[in-house]
Amino acid sequence: MAGKYGIQAWQSFKTRPPRPRSRRFYDGGFQPTMTRREAALILGVREGAAADKVREAHRRVMVANHPDAGGSHYLASKINEAKDVMLGKTKNSGSAF
Repeated sequence: MAGKYGIQAWQSFKTRPPRPRSRRFYDGGFQPTMTRREAALILGVREGAAADKVREAHRRVMVANHPDAGGSHYLASKINEAKDVMLGKTKNSGSAF
């Protein structure tokens, strides 16, 4: 009896759908103005990560979501914005007025 139950349990275990072991990327909506915390969540790094870690994470996330590979232009712009926030760059820093 125990052997039969064990075999049935094993067969049901094998046929169950696979679940992701961990969540690798940010799974949520975007705030109107991106914060450093949200940028870190999008890139999958800590808030105090070094610049090289931020660039590496940006590349990894961009490869997965690039518009030329079927990704969204909106997501690509948010990923780029997250990199800029983490590296301390602002949109209007280069104006010469």
